[in-house]
Amino acid sequence: AMDFLKTLGVNTSNKGISTGTKWIDSSGETIDSYSPVDGKKIGSVIAADKAGYEAVVNKAQEAFKTWRLMPAPQRGEIVRQIGDALRKNKEPLGKLVSYEMGKSLQEGLGEVQEMIDICDFAEGLSRQLHGLTMHSERPGHRMYEQYHPLGIVGIISAFNFPVAVWSWNTMLAWVCGDVCIWKPSEKTPLCGIACQNIISEVFKKNNVPEGVSGLVIGGRDVGEWMSADTRMPLLSATGSTRM
Repeated sequence: AMDFLKTLGVNTSNKGISTGTKWIDSSGETIDSYSPVDGKKIGSVIAADKAGYEAVVNKAQEAFKTWRLMPAPQRGEIVRQIGDALRKNKEPLGKLVSYEMGKSLQEGLGEVQEMIDICDFAEGLSRQLHGLTMHSERPGHRMYEQYHPLGIVGIISAFNFPVAVWSWNTMLAWVCGDVCIWKPSEKTPLCGIACQNIISEVFKKNNVPEGVSGLVIGGRDVGEWMSADTRMPLLSATGSTRM
């Protein structure tokens, strides 16, 4: 009955740090994921340690230099392929969301559909990153606006939308030329691993540089490293008032 775990490449024990297609060893604590559905342990993840976190940020900085120069419609094409990969994996990923987070299966599938929808939206947006052109006071000259990507976008997501919130942030950031580092909720770490596995297939096919999609699974400490990190000009965080 747990075939969906195998399909998504989720094992009984998993590494919690990735730069895209590669996984990094860590000396971090072990996070066990239990299903609120039946109380059973689904699997465990080795959380990120400081060295692994640094490796991900360094890779992201490096990848940004080439990713930002790829034409936006080409980045959009990669996001289109991710949308197709999500369509293919909608059932297993929806089941995992439901089983690990505890929402109904229909809600789980709906959440994956939201990911697919944002891929479609972002792909269209990749051809619409407009800037105004305007007259200059100098004869024979025109001025134009040009938007530049910021760099590393950090994403901290909450347990109640374990995959959709990541995709809403990431797909838009990617078409704009930013690279991303995601810390999923420590209550739903396996959803993060499944998403990374899905996109890594697309990244391999398109020779996307390592570092465009960073994953750092962990607790409060990892969130604090991210929020204090000046190499991350933008941090999108979803959480309760306590956070």
